[in-house]
Amino acid sequence: MTTLTTPPAVARSRTELAGLLEGRGHVVLVPTMGALHEGHATLMRIARERAGAEGVVVVSVFVNPLQFGPGEDLDRYPRTFDADLALAAGEGVDVVFAPVVAEMYPDGVPHEGVASEAVTVQPGPLGEVLDGASRPGHFRGVLTVVAKLFGLVRPDVAIFGEKDYQQLALIRRMVADLCLGIDVVGAPTDREPDGLARSSRNRYLDAEQRQQAVALSRALRAAQERAPYGVPAARWAAMAVIKSEPGVELDYLALTTTGLGELPDYPEPGTEGRVLVAARVGTTRLIDNLPLQF
Repeated sequence: MTTLTTPPAVARSRTELAGLLEGRGHVVLVPTMGALHEGHATLMRIARERAGAEGVVVVSVFVNPLQFGPGEDLDRYPRTFDADLALAAGEGVDVVFAPVVAEMYPDGVPHEGVASEAVTVQPGPLGEVLDGASRPGHFRGVLTVVAKLFGLVRPDVAIFGEKDYQQLALIRRMVADLCLGIDVVGAPTDREPDGLARSSRNRYLDAEQRQQAVALSRALRAAQERAPYGVPAARWAAMAVIKSEPGVELDYLALTTTGLGELPDYPEPGTEGRVLVAARVGTTRLIDNLPLQF
C-alpha cells in the first residue's frame, strides 16, 4: 500500500512566504541549510507535534554565505533541493522557505572586515570561543540569518539540533537578550548506529574516513564514563581515544558547564556539564558533543 504525501508549499521570496503564512495560527520553524537527512527529519517530527493539527510547520532551506569564512566549503556545500522537498513532504511540513541569497541580503552579503551599512547580530564573548575561535565571524553570520528568519516567519517555536550546541546556546541567548518571545527547543543529536552524529558533511567522507570519524563520538562517551572522577580524568580518557586514531586532526576538545563556561577540575557532585569536540577527518570538519554528569 502506497502512502500519499502532500508536497509542502514552496516560497522563494519574502512576499510569497508572507502570503502563505497570512492568517495562519501557531507557527513552528525548523531552520536548515538543506542537504536534509534523518536528523533533520527528527526535528520536523518534533515541529509537527508542537504545531498540532491546526498549526503550521515551516522549514527554511538556505545556505547562508555570511556564516562561511574564507576557504570554507560554501561552494561545495551539498544542495539537494528535490530530495529535501520529498523528505519535508514525508514529515508533514506545510511550507518550505527556500530564498535566493539576494532575497535574504538585498544589499549584498555584509562580509567580515568589509565596509557595510548593514546591521548584523554580534554574538558577544560566547561567540568567540570554541567554534567561534576556529571560525572567526561564523556566529555573527548564524545569528544574523536566524534573526532574519525569525523576523520573516514570526514563529512561536523554533527547533534546533543539539549537535550544534554552541549555536543553540547563542540563539537562546539572542532570543532572551533581545526579548524575541520565541520558544527555542533543542533536540538531542541524531546518530548513526555506530554513534557517528548525522551531518550533511558526512557525505564528504570516504569509507576509511567514515570509520575514522567514529572516534569523535567514542571520545565523548569515554569522557562521559570518566566524568564522575573529575574533569582531568574525563579529558584524559577522551584525548586517549582521539590520539589512537591517526586520521583525526583535533581542533578542540572542551569540557564546560552547560552554559559553555569554565569548570573546576573537581565539580560538586551532581554538577552537569558538556563535552564538545571539533576535528578534521581528511578535509572535512566535524563537530559533536554530549552531556556530562559529575
